[in-house]
Order: sequence, then C-alpha cells, then structure tokens
Amino acid sequence: MRSVGSTILTLVLFATYLGIGALAHDTHFSLGWALASTLFVWAGPAQIILISTLGSGATIIQAAIAVTVSAIRLFPMVVSVMPMMRTPETKRRQLVLVAHLTAVTLWVECFRFLPHVPRERRIAFIHGLGSGLVCVCLVATSVGYALAASLSQLFAAAILMLTPLAFLFSTARNCREPADFVALALGLALFPLASLLDSGVDILVSGVSAGTIAYGVHWWREQQ
Repeated sequence: MRSVGSTILTLVLFATYLGIGALAHDTHFSLGWALASTLFVWAGPAQIILISTLGSGATIIQAAIAVTVSAIRLFPMVVSVMPMMRTPETKRRQLVLVAHLTAVTLWVECFRFLPHVPRERRIAFIHGLGSGLVCVCLVATSVGYALAASLSQLFAAAILMLTPLAFLFSTARNCREPADFVALALGLALFPLASLLDSGVDILVSGVSAGTIAYGVHWWREQQ
C-alpha cells in the first residue's frame, strides 16, 4: 500500500513538473534556467510564481519577495520534520540539505516512512529519497519543455492544465482532518467570487478566507 501511495505522489510530481516545464517554455525561459529553478527552488507553486512574475516583467526583487512569501508555508513542515532526524550527534550542517528537500511530497513521505527507519539512518534515507524526487522532476521539466516546443498550442495548453489539476489532486489526497476538507471545498467555492474583485490576488483572498473559516470550524469542534 505504501509503494502504491508513493507511486501516486511521484506521478503527481511528474505531471506537475511537466506543466512547469511547459510554462517555462511558454514564457520564453531557457531549458537550463527551468532546470535550475527546479533544482534550487524545489517547490512547484514557488516556481510558478517565479516564472509568472519574471515573465510578466516584474523585477528580480519583486519576484524574490513573492517566492519568499510563498515559501513561508513550508516552514512548519521543516520544523515538524527536523525533530525526526536529530540524534545527540547530529550537526546542523547535516540538516541543511534535508531542509532544502522538505517540500509537500517529501513531508508526506517522511511521516509515512521514517517511523520504520532507524533514527541514525534517517538523514541518509531522506537524502536518497529527496534526490530521487528531484531527479524525477528534472526529467519531467525537460519533457514538458520539449513537448511545449514541439506540440500545437492546444496540446501545450493541456500540459499547462496538468499543474493546477495535480496540485488539486495532491491537496485532496493529503486531507486528513475535517478542517482540511472544509478549507479545500471553500477555497474552490470562494475563488470565483474572489475573482470578481479583480484584485490580482484572487487566490490569496480565497485561500486565506477559506483557511480562516476552516480553522474556525476546527476550533469550534474542539470546544464541543
């Protein structure tokens, strides 16, 4: 069952980075630049923000601020994973690569696999697992970039659609608590209304609103 779950997550990652590769081509970035963004940014939403902001003419500083704000969401994941890695002999420099590799997919897999891995071997295990996922995404970025270059605009648009669909399915799969489902459903329901505001931050408005309401629902259930 674990191997099936891991395969699904890997396929979701591959589909996501097909879309990112196609998006990089569509916004006239080079393949080398796209691969570098996958390797060093290593977060699908942040890469989409980076490509979209730079592609629309924003400055590097503006793009960096937008990516940094997006990356804040990964901080709680890193904080929750690090205690699972530490031993009395662990040095901070040994956790640098683990922190970089910790994104949504790896975070999910940490809680799936690490309880079954001896603590002294967990850093090496995450290095191997994370590097494997990065390699899969580098291949997917290259394939998506090549397909967008050779296929018609209709097929290129279809490839780009894989990105939001992959994020949606990955988020739905990772829902565990009722508040998670409430946040997801409200986010989908509120986005059309938020888009009517024409504010340029429609996703942020709908996401923050849905998350706040979902937290309120969770708090209310805890009080009962």
